[in-house]
Amino acid sequence: MDQKNEHLQDLQEIRSIMERSSRFISLSGLSGIFAGFCALLGALAVFVYQQDFFYGRYYNHGIFLKEDLISGVEFSKFITFIFFVGFLTLLLALFFGVFFTTRNAKKKGLPFWDSLAKRMIINLFIPLITGGLFCLVLLYHRQIYLIAPATLIFYGLALINASKYTIDDIRYLGISEIVLGLIASIFVGYGLLFWAFGFGILHIIYGSKMYWKYERFDNKSK
Repeated sequence: MDQKNEHLQDLQEIRSIMERSSRFISLSGLSGIFAGFCALLGALAVFVYQQDFFYGRYYNHGIFLKEDLISGVEFSKFITFIFFVGFLTLLLALFFGVFFTTRNAKKKGLPFWDSLAKRMIINLFIPLITGGLFCLVLLYHRQIYLIAPATLIFYGLALINASKYTIDDIRYLGISEIVLGLIASIFVGYGLLFWAFGFGILHIIYGSKMYWKYERFDNKSK
């Protein structure tokens, strides 16, 4: 019986070594949680701005008071504000991602920046950059209602593409983002709501799941 237990322990150690050598496992669930909260705050800021700037100033009794609402100065101000909030949200999400993942890697005694991390980042950013350029094309053609679904779909593709080099939970998050983006492309009037759910709520859910699954016991043991 003791011999069987020793064999099982040996197999588990071999499996752990193989997993560490083939996948980037230092990714922290806390980074996903904090990124989700940042996305929710960003969506809230856009919602408040939209309610005040568009509906509070230019909407009365069921009609818009200006016909050039989505083509003139108002449109430019709104897009500038969205890009500013989106850029700030991205910077905060990246900051928390690097901070918590670096801390998790140190706790596990693993390198934060190695060949696996580089492959994961490259595979993540190829669809992300493509999606960003595609959203600029949509903006150029004034197809604003498709930008939110497009960001969700391309982000989901990026996660799936990067999941080959990290934990499997990232793949499931990517699939969820794609499905949500396809639904959002049908219900185009609720783009901000879908965006908040995809980048906010789903990140918090999957981040919490990852933390509970991979990090909770490590933190308790130290």
